[in-house]
Amino acid sequence: MSHQHSLSSRTTMELGMIGLGRMGANMAERLVKGGHKISGFDPNADARKAAEADGIAPATSLEALVAGLSTPRVVWLMVPAGKITDDTVNALLPLLNKGDTVIDGGNSNYKDTLRRAQLYADHGLGYVDCGTSGGIWGLKEGYSMMIGGDEKAVEALRPIFETLAPAKDQGWGRVGPVGSGHYTKMVHNGIEYGMMQAYAEGFSILKHKQDFGLDLHQVGEIWRYGSVVRSWLLDLTTDALGKNPNMDGIAPYVVDSGEGRWTVDAALELNVPAPVITLSLMERFRSRDDDSFADKLLSSMRNEFGGHAIKKE
Repeated sequence: MSHQHSLSSRTTMELGMIGLGRMGANMAERLVKGGHKISGFDPNADARKAAEADGIAPATSLEALVAGLSTPRVVWLMVPAGKITDDTVNALLPLLNKGDTVIDGGNSNYKDTLRRAQLYADHGLGYVDCGTSGGIWGLKEGYSMMIGGDEKAVEALRPIFETLAPAKDQGWGRVGPVGSGHYTKMVHNGIEYGMMQAYAEGFSILKHKQDFGLDLHQVGEIWRYGSVVRSWLLDLTTDALGKNPNMDGIAPYVVDSGEGRWTVDAALELNVPAPVITLSLMERFRSRDDDSFADKLLSSMRNEFGGHAIKKE
């Protein structure tokens, strides 16, 4: 490690966090614990109050947040992808000065990121995208961060990333130019869809073999150590099976955040075969169709050609 890096790793930074929901508040708290000076804005007064208790200086507006930061300013966005990110990016534009940098740590579509980065570049402002993984465990364990942006801009932010990551030199990196961080996080989430689907199907096949009376939590515990399919996702799955072996009270309805769709879109654009990720997305759609016309039609077809009985509602 060069001398420059060891110096920068001791630097305390100042940062404004916009969005103090679960992820944003936890990240701001981890930064405060790492010795950085953090202020935060959220339209929700309760979120601001909770953040203040964790050592984050609350601002009551975007204007107040930006005004309170010393230049060159660094602002981290942790807000939902889409319109809210666009509105925030546009509202910040007139408040920032040349040399300031915005980091989008949300799950933005990389195509939106490219558009926003261009807008900011036209105004002499820095734009860095940071695909962030770690969920509700990040505060304690650290976050995995896939960063896109200008090399010098990312290097200047190094102390922030070193504090948020599981270790200074682990779990984060600049993966390429602006947009590449969100692109990499998108594919990461696509892989996650496939892994989740495989675990769910496997445990379902185990559960349905009733004459063996398998204890799914026990099987998960065995697999967690030494097995090829061990993973943090398996740890969490096994934990869930321990708490609720029959998944009582949980509706068989799976939401998708959009990242899986974008991954499939990218695969189609690039002519890359991605059957497992695509099918896992389709399974999520399937889970939401209480009144499946397709399944009714399938039943009717079987009756048409083979006289098979139709099960009435």
